[in-house]
Amino acid sequence: MKRICVIGVGYVGLVTGACFADLGNQVAALDIDEERIAGLKQGLMPIYEPGLEELVARNARSGRLLFTTSYPEALRQAEYVFIAVGTPEGVDGEADLKHVRAVAEAVARQMTGPLVVVNKSTVPVGTGDWVADIIRAHQPKPIPFSVVSCPEFLREGSAISDFMNPARTVLGSLDREAAEKVAQLHLPLRAPIVLTDLRTAEMIKYASNAFLATKISFINEIANICEALGADVKEVASGMGYDPRIGRYFLDAGLGYGGSCFPKDVKALAYMAAEKGRHPQLLQAVMDINADSRRQIVRKVGDLLGDLQGKVVGLLGLTFKPNTDDLREAPALEVAQRLISDGATVRAYDPVGMPRARALIPEVEMASDPYAMAKGADALVVCTEWNEFKNLDLVRVRDSMRQPVIVDGRNIYDPEWMRVLGFRYLGTGRGLGADGKAIAADGQG
Repeated sequence: MKRICVIGVGYVGLVTGACFADLGNQVAALDIDEERIAGLKQGLMPIYEPGLEELVARNARSGRLLFTTSYPEALRQAEYVFIAVGTPEGVDGEADLKHVRAVAEAVARQMTGPLVVVNKSTVPVGTGDWVADIIRAHQPKPIPFSVVSCPEFLREGSAISDFMNPARTVLGSLDREAAEKVAQLHLPLRAPIVLTDLRTAEMIKYASNAFLATKISFINEIANICEALGADVKEVASGMGYDPRIGRYFLDAGLGYGGSCFPKDVKALAYMAAEKGRHPQLLQAVMDINADSRRQIVRKVGDLLGDLQGKVVGLLGLTFKPNTDDLREAPALEVAQRLISDGATVRAYDPVGMPRARALIPEVEMASDPYAMAKGADALVVCTEWNEFKNLDLVRVRDSMRQPVIVDGRNIYDPEWMRVLGFRYLGTGRGLGADGKAIAADGQG
């Protein structure tokens, strides 16, 4: 059993702490947000993540997982400190490291024995060296420590499974012995371990996320071309995905990427490149295509309705992906704002995202269920591919709408079947217009 302190109880920190505790370690999870810690002590989760509430409760009951706002309590006898605080986007796209700095300074002042400081937050290349300098500068007296980079690769909605069944564990440090100690913590996961230097480990995280974002923007570019030429992007992606050099994952055309990682990390990587005199033109194109995917969805709604002024548009889904309540950079929020600016009245329904959404888009009416949202609507837009939406009574939806129009931003419905049901339906890159005819090469139906 190892003694671990995890600082920050957001998506990454809470999952990391609970999973390490479940592996038999003694974990102290620290956060300066007193309300959040008080809630966790009562079993209230600050985030929605399938299976997390049960995992936290089990390990809290066993005494392996405790929550605190006290650095002295959290660091008492700790051997490892995992930094898992947010690195929000700065003014110019750079990562804001104020929370990382605050943690490094606090750890330096409060540590009482040797520590391995593990950076789990997504941070710019070179941050590990910077954290080490901060700790040395703020120690009241010299105490040995090492810094290891261990970037996280957790997907919201499947974070626990991703932690327990990782594709790889990346560890970077200038201290090989420290990296190997962190490797020992991860041995029960039985996954390949990549040992490298600090900066390379930090870069692996950014490069991985940027590549996945590029795949998403690539297939959206292909979808746009498919619409012009009359091809079906879902079949194109399927045919491409059989090639092991390409793979099927992240080839789903639609509203593009969102969430807390891809948008921020692509911008931050582009910023780092530009700061060093490089021209990250591919990354710029990835971001441009992603932004355009939201504009195109709104344009499709306007084209089908003729005019958005006074129209009622319902949004199926608000979160950036299913199985999370995270609204950070969620495409639905931008779609809602664009529809409203064009004169539409917008309603929305999401299985878990509405409580947070009310504060972000107060002008959008939150419906009690999908059918209430569809009643009297002129069009519906699928923004999040929740399973609940795939099994709706579409005849009931159609009959309750003022106009049976659906723009599918996630391609969850079959175009031919939707037209059989009497909908005017447009997917993303499906190659057919709302009338069911192939779209001509000039883009006109």
